[in-house]
Amino acid sequence: MPQIVQLLSSPVHRFEGRPSDGPAPAPPGELVDHIQIRAGLGVVGDRYFARPAHRDASVTLIARESLPPGTGLTQVRRNILVAGIAVDDLIGSELCLDSGDGPVCLRVNRRANPCAWMDVTIGPGAWKALRGKGGIRCTPFSDGILRVGPVEVTVSAAAA
Repeated sequence: MPQIVQLLSSPVHRFEGRPSDGPAPAPPGELVDHIQIRAGLGVVGDRYFARPAHRDASVTLIARESLPPGTGLTQVRRNILVAGIAVDDLIGSELCLDSGDGPVCLRVNRRANPCAWMDVTIGPGAWKALRGKGGIRCTPFSDGILRVGPVEVTVSAAAA
């Protein structure tokens, strides 16, 4: 069964400057057991919440199957780490996730391309290895809560 493995809601940017400088320290509590999502705005408490420049990319997902063992959201800076869902194949679709509190629906807009920081946070060669499987950037079109654990998944064609 598909599952939500990790959730991240971070109020700060950690990848600023040059990758050779290393990431800023993680704030306490950025990995959480649930997140609240608001339609058109993103993840409540996240650094991109309600930012106009990020409205079409305010929620990001990545598949655990795309990552080396032991790698998680603190290294890749996505909001949702899932298992059993081929998220990179969903561009242009509508994805609804229900972890028990009702469905949260997302419009999958584009890829979340990896950056040079991946070679620092994961290891040498990660940036290149994650090309084409760095996750997705989405716009939420319903409010709701997502929790770590099993998740029901519905994928449909995006509305015109």
